[in-house]
This record gives sequence, structure tokens and C-alpha cells, in this order.
Amino acid sequence: MDRIAPTVDWQTELPGLFRMDGQVVFMPGGYGGIGEAVAWAMAMAGATLVVGGRNLAKAEELAGALKDAGHAAACVAVDAEDVGQIRDVVDRVHKRHGRIDVLFNCVGTQREESLLDVTEEAFDTVIRVNLRAAMFLGQAVAAKQIENGEGGHHVHLLSVRSQLALRDRGYSAYCSAKGGMVMLVKQHAMELAPHGINVNGIAPTFIYTEQIRHVMENDEFRRTLYDRIPLGRIGEPKDIAGAGVFFSSPASAFVTGQILYVDGGITASQ
Repeated sequence: MDRIAPTVDWQTELPGLFRMDGQVVFMPGGYGGIGEAVAWAMAMAGATLVVGGRNLAKAEELAGALKDAGHAAACVAVDAEDVGQIRDVVDRVHKRHGRIDVLFNCVGTQREESLLDVTEEAFDTVIRVNLRAAMFLGQAVAAKQIENGEGGHHVHLLSVRSQLALRDRGYSAYCSAKGGMVMLVKQHAMELAPHGINVNGIAPTFIYTEQIRHVMENDEFRRTLYDRIPLGRIGEPKDIAGAGVFFSSPASAFVTGQILYVDGGITASQ
């Protein structure tokens, strides 16, 4: 509805901006360090979490911890490289919960190989797990959201490597996949906007999780990394949790087709 000179009761409209009460979030790949923080933040905002991935035990562990804390959560096994599995799991989640309000896609992998050593197998795997999975996860969830007719949100986890290449490392496949996801986000946003579905991406730099502990314990590497980041530190999972709730809640109702670089200023300075 057009508003030329709106009269707004801010005390009514503002408190719920970051609430997700009653929303169902499907989070494939969500049991990693970043996904776990986002899942907890969304659960505390009132959402029901459905955590999925190849490792059902890890998905069960996170869902169990959320439920033990009094939140609504479930888990599903899904191999995001298998489009048939994606469609089947999305169908089952939708039937069980009656809706999927948010797709928060944490699926991703990297196979580092220098340019002259890149193999077809590794390149195809990285493209398949990052870019192809994002395509078909978005497609499957969008079909259910359009069917329900109540709009929704898609949030894809990218990387600063979607914008920045990396010196002296073999990142051809990874940068290509993440760069492709930027345009996938924009295109999905345009096609789904008429249905009230917002599509955005979050692109972090290094985030301190258990997966990178081994490199962060290298003093020389850590100092070099901190020197490159204007804010002088790497990210923490909670830094992504805030962005995740923003893009999945009413606070971002007028934001679509955007990539938020949560990177301490790296992309602004390079």
C-alpha cells in the first residue's frame, strides 16, 4: 500500500522487527560453527529450526541441544549434491511443518588446488556443492513458499572470495563458485520478488571456528591476517548470527538481491 505521509505507531511496529515467532527455518549444512550460532540466534528469536546435512549425527546433536534449551527444532539427513534428495527433503519438511519461511543455506566445501594442478573432479565437486546446491535448494524451497503464498526469505552463506581473489593459493574453483553465487542471489531475488520472497547473501572473511583453529595457532599467519583486516581481528560466529537474523526477519523486509560482506573492512580496503 502506498504511503505518502504515513502515520506510524512506532511502539507497535518496531519491537517485532527482529522476531521470528512462528517461522520455520530450513538450514542445510547448519551444524558447523557458523550455522550453529545462527541457529541459536534464530531459535532465541522464536523460530523453529530444521537442521539438515550429510552428517545426521551432527544435525541431531544441534537439534537436541536446541530442544533441551526449550526451543523448537528438528533434523533431517540430506546430501545437497543430490537434487532428488533436496526435493524430497524439502517436501518432507514442508509436509511436517506446513510451511518453510526461511532457507538459510550453509552448504559449502573447498578443494584447494593451484591453477596448473586443478582436476576436473575437484573443480566439479566445489561447483556442485557450492553453486549447484544453492540453485536447487532455492528452487525447491521457493516452490513451497509460492504454493503457500506468504512470501519468505532465502539467505545463502558466501565468502569474501566471491569478490576477492587470493594470492599464492589454489582457489580457482572456490572463487568461481562463490562469485557465481552472487549472481545467483541477484537473479533469484528478481524472479522471486513478485512472490514476496527476499533473497540475500552473507559473505564473511575468516570466522573463528574449530575448523580453522589449526591455522589460527600459527603466530605468523595470525599476525599477517590481523594486519590485513582494518578492524584488527577475524570474525566470530556471533557476527554472522546477527546478519542471519536480520536477513531472515521482518527487519530486512525491503532488502533483496544484496550481499553483506561481514569482513572487518577487507572488501572496502582492497
